[in-house]
Amino acid sequence: MADRTPPADDEPSGLASRLPVDRTLLTPGERASLAARLPAWEIDGDHLHRTFGFVDFSEAWAFMGRVAVVAEALQHHPDWSNSWNQVEIAVTTHSAGGLTGLDVTFAEAVDGLA
Repeated sequence: MADRTPPADDEPSGLASRLPVDRTLLTPGERASLAARLPAWEIDGDHLHRTFGFVDFSEAWAFMGRVAVVAEALQHHPDWSNSWNQVEIAVTTHSAGGLTGLDVTFAEAVDGLA
């Protein structure tokens, strides 16, 4: 059985307790500001999308493991795929019907891992 001990404050999985998570839909103005706030991410309909490139499969897989820790901490799980040295991530808040502050928080946290 998995250990459910709360994470230390310096662990990525402690993220949810340190960051405010807004699950309301972004306004049109907030959506428009994402290009400056998250320049490496694209808005694709109701999703934020980004492709990450790595030296090899092992680095890509290790990155996915780090992203999984963030996803679990936020209880916000992306649609993603891996092909050799690339990882594609798309994220949206299905329960809200589009992009929310939770998606932005997730993207910013993932950017910090790359």
